[in-house]
Amino acid sequence: MTSVATRPAIPVRGPAPAARRRRSASKARWWVVVGFLSPFLIGLALFVVYPVFATLYYSFTNYQAGSYLATRWVGFENYRNLFTQSTVFWEAVRNTLWMVAIMVPLQTLWAIFTAWILTRVKRGAVIYRTIFFLPAMVPIVATALAFIVMLNPVGPLNSILGHAGISGPGWFSDAAWAKPSLVLMALWTVGNTMILFLAAMLDVPTALYEAADIDGANAWQKFRHITLPGISPVIFFSLLTGMIYTFQYFTEAFVASGSANPILSSNQSIGYPQDSLLFYTTEIYRQGFQYFKTGYASAMAWVLFVVILAFTLVQFRLSRYWVHNEMGD
Repeated sequence: MTSVATRPAIPVRGPAPAARRRRSASKARWWVVVGFLSPFLIGLALFVVYPVFATLYYSFTNYQAGSYLATRWVGFENYRNLFTQSTVFWEAVRNTLWMVAIMVPLQTLWAIFTAWILTRVKRGAVIYRTIFFLPAMVPIVATALAFIVMLNPVGPLNSILGHAGISGPGWFSDAAWAKPSLVLMALWTVGNTMILFLAAMLDVPTALYEAADIDGANAWQKFRHITLPGISPVIFFSLLTGMIYTFQYFTEAFVASGSANPILSSNQSIGYPQDSLLFYTTEIYRQGFQYFKTGYASAMAWVLFVVILAFTLVQFRLSRYWVHNEMGD
């Protein structure tokens, strides 16, 4: 009987020294990255993450900033009061929805039109593009104050209309014209969106237009069937960001309502005239920072978040039916 020789077992060793060194170096690099990011991460936690969750908690309490009253859990009372006991809340909702339905489409159409005009300019195109874009560089507060002066009932624009035999409206002093005045201001500062549409139009392949010319298509047919599908992603981006911004519309309305009639007190001026410039975010500001109803204002903020989220999801859902990608889908 022969014996079978067996090879001695090889002892199991730990990782090779080179592999351990690589892992140690990788961990060291990771901590270096975290160290450089730490100021941003700390700021994000303190000024974004914590306030978000704090307002969610406060929305279910009677918390009042600066008050000595004990904070008490009230459940959904703040939310119920919003929809059942506040008439000002619904006025702010109507004004905000009016701006979303009117200003956002007009801004997008005006930006498309100005961009299309600039694509037709052959001489001095850079100068005209700069002129159209410059208003977007002006600070928002300065723009609002300039329009308050220009649209004053006895201001320059009404003086020009008077020389033409037209009696100008009261603009920011007239409840019927206050929101259209804000729309005019928004159309004047449409330069950022115009630049995006201009870049998108210049990016549409010229071969498509040449083929359309051979087929005998007119200017409207080329714009309808070539330009619009080609810039549809930018249209979607403009509508989406414009909608989100307008739901949070604050600075222009706050400055306009406070400066149009400086005789009024700060509490009375918000929404002037006749609450026509009272928007959802200005009402949040008034409840939270003038009346110090922090819990109530927090509830309003979370309702706004849910509404914006719902509108955003709807827009993404509908975009698949009209937004075209580079493959033509």
